[in-house]
Amino acid sequence: MQETTHTPGSQDGEHAAASEQWMLSLVVPVMNEEDNITPFLDAVFSALEHKVHALEILFVDDGSKDTTLERLRAAADRDKRIRYLSFSRNFGKEVAMTAGIEHARGDAVVPIDVDLQHPPEVILEFVRYWQEEGYDMVYGVRHEDNDETATKKTTSGLFYRLFNRVAHTEIPPSAGDFRLLDRKVVDAMKRLPERNRFMKGLYSWVGFNSVGVPYKQPVRLIGESRFNYWKLWNFALDGVVGFSTWPLRVWSYIGGTVAVLAFIYILIIVTKTILLGADTPGYASVMSAVLFFGGMQLLSIGVLGEYVGRLFHEAKQRPLYIVAEQSKPASCEQGKVISHSATSESVSTNNGVEP
Repeated sequence: MQETTHTPGSQDGEHAAASEQWMLSLVVPVMNEEDNITPFLDAVFSALEHKVHALEILFVDDGSKDTTLERLRAAADRDKRIRYLSFSRNFGKEVAMTAGIEHARGDAVVPIDVDLQHPPEVILEFVRYWQEEGYDMVYGVRHEDNDETATKKTTSGLFYRLFNRVAHTEIPPSAGDFRLLDRKVVDAMKRLPERNRFMKGLYSWVGFNSVGVPYKQPVRLIGESRFNYWKLWNFALDGVVGFSTWPLRVWSYIGGTVAVLAFIYILIIVTKTILLGADTPGYASVMSAVLFFGGMQLLSIGVLGEYVGRLFHEAKQRPLYIVAEQSKPASCEQGKVISHSATSESVSTNNGVEP
């Protein structure tokens, strides 16, 4: 990703925003968020209504077990600017964001969380950098996160430093999924076929002219985050393995180093035994060596298995997600419905299956 400073007029990109006719799409992944739907919509309309030409709010229901889907149906019936996709089961947040980006129809697309930790009013600042200064991607930079523990902040910082050091792309510090994507960035994202999705890495990998906008992340008011440390560990593993062969290379270096040290140790033992007549170490040293090297081998096989497992999933070419239900499409200009079709929209992609 090409990062830039906030220098006005630094880019010459042509966007749909240069004209008066453009649409902004919000992509909102949700799972068991029944209590957050109404506060989120109230906040979005309060911040954006009459300030963007056309607005689309696309919810992606990732297999909710509560009344989230029913509330989305009701919201879509009340306001045609609201659309939803509902998966046949839970496929994960990264896949939900992918589906939303693939189905969004706006000239600019903004992935945003429903819990209001991504303030909707910041979107207007995103739009300004996109519309007036020609940036293709405008990403939010968290200035403060009151919900994160010290341990989580430390481990998160360590992960991103490691990722930026070993991966073939770089994620800006404190940048998350909250960002504005120009249509050409969206089209580039839709061409990425991999099944193991690490969206922050993919945003950076596609490149384009980008700028960061700092914002203060408020405390989540309703519900709790569903990301525990085990999920975060798997998330980090997907990021490193999906963008770097560094773990494999490390074990090549470790194997070579151990082989050299073992050869030197053998020479020492042979020399002491033949020339000095010294006794060789017995059972304890042999068992220690066997257990140590056995553990090292299992660990290295595990690292290799992570890559082989991902190749297995990629080779099967299963769809990323299955859409069980979706709302009828419509676009709106400042709250006035502009009807496109009386039937459900069919979006052709390589990654998703729709009814």
